[in-house]
Amino acid sequence: MTSRSRNVIPLVAIATALTLSACATSPGPEIPSSGQCHDTGLGWAVGKVADQPTLRKLLLESGTGLINPIGPETIVSHDTRTDRLRVYIDKNNIITAARCE
Repeated sequence: MTSRSRNVIPLVAIATALTLSACATSPGPEIPSSGQCHDTGLGWAVGKVADQPTLRKLLLESGTGLINPIGPETIVSHDTRTDRLRVYIDKNNIITAARCE
């Protein structure tokens, strides 16, 4: 093994360690909630564009742990979860309903 190849291995190890440590110390956004969905008062969203800020506001206001956008072609199961907000969106990306289901 040459001296150059001996120097490359530690550099790769250091770069890998730094990358992994950056991932471990940078958690995603934390949204405090009870996890229980409450859809009372979410009627303001009907007729709005289903963009990221609107969906984030729905997530925060509902207190849910899971938001599930449903497009016009989306097939959904008929199970019910107390921690899920389903946001129904038409073909023009307009919200038609937001319900805990």
